[in-house]
Amino acid sequence: MGTGMVGDAIGSKLISLGHSVMMGSRTKNNEKALAFVSKNSDNASEGTFAEAARFGEIIFNCTKGEHSLDALKSAGDALNGKILVDIANPLDFSQGMPPTLLPALSNSNSLGEEIQKAFPDTKVVKTLNTMWNGLMVNPNLIGNGDHINYICGNDADAKSKVISILNEVGWKKENILDLGDISAARGTEGYLPLWLRIYGATGSGAFNFKLVK
Repeated sequence: MGTGMVGDAIGSKLISLGHSVMMGSRTKNNEKALAFVSKNSDNASEGTFAEAARFGEIIFNCTKGEHSLDALKSAGDALNGKILVDIANPLDFSQGMPPTLLPALSNSNSLGEEIQKAFPDTKVVKTLNTMWNGLMVNPNLIGNGDHINYICGNDADAKSKVISILNEVGWKKENILDLGDISAARGTEGYLPLWLRIYGATGSGAFNFKLVK
């Protein structure tokens, strides 16, 4: 769900691995979604958020964080029982760049938690939201892939299935750190202001953290 760079990167990578992907947007025949279908194989399709939610076994929320809840609500009960991989961050661009975090979705709360509250029958898993989209789908771009991707969520089986997909994409098991339940999204989303400052200082998104013990 989402037609931006993140949705395009995730969807294209999954198709290259043999998965079928429907890109969802607010309206059918979205220009970016049609371009996504055109450049990918027969395993690519497009539709509304609700159609994409019905289509997928696992749903990726790649919408802008400030609009994620509204976008997901437009999918209705099609999300019930599904695994929802939440990659969005609650960034507030109202004061320009660099953005801050939306006050209602930071510190003692998070977007991941609000999504889980809004969709109690959906298994929300937060991951991949602490990095540039190029690294999401190709961790080997830097450091031989030896850097950290965080994951959190309330359902252990859902996290296990998402980890299997991350392994397919190229993330090594030892570099996927399970932070616990969905409240840990407060920490991973809260990292974004620092990420943005590092990006501004280096001029590149091709960086990540490595856990050294």
